[in-house]
Amino acid sequence: QVQLVESGGGLVQAGGSLRLSCAASGTIFSIRTIGWYRQAPGKHRELVATEATGGRTNYLDSVRGRFVVSRDNAKNTVYLQMNNLQPEDTAIYYCYADVDIAPLTWVPSPYWGQGIQVTVSS
Repeated sequence: QVQLVESGGGLVQAGGSLRLSCAASGTIFSIRTIGWYRQAPGKHRELVATEATGGRTNYLDSVRGRFVVSRDNAKNTVYLQMNNLQPEDTAIYYCYADVDIAPLTWVPSPYWGQGIQVTVSS
């Protein structure tokens, strides 16, 4: 019912920047929370940055001040501007959204993108 498609990943040198995009499409009444998680090899998936309805944001401590999450609600799109990237940021980044597919919904439905690779070289 809902698809999340990421773009903008790739290879960058330490200190560089990348901008990830995630476009949500399908049966969407509203998006409560949308943002980004990441998973490095051998590690647990962790929240990177999310933004909820009303603009409340959550950031992983190690990226706060370097990464900025933003939403374009008219386009059902979320962005992650990643600045001063470091090798420790290397991971697969996943778009995530809690979506209401109809009004008067008690519990939103979770959706994940397919993931996109971000590799930071030293």
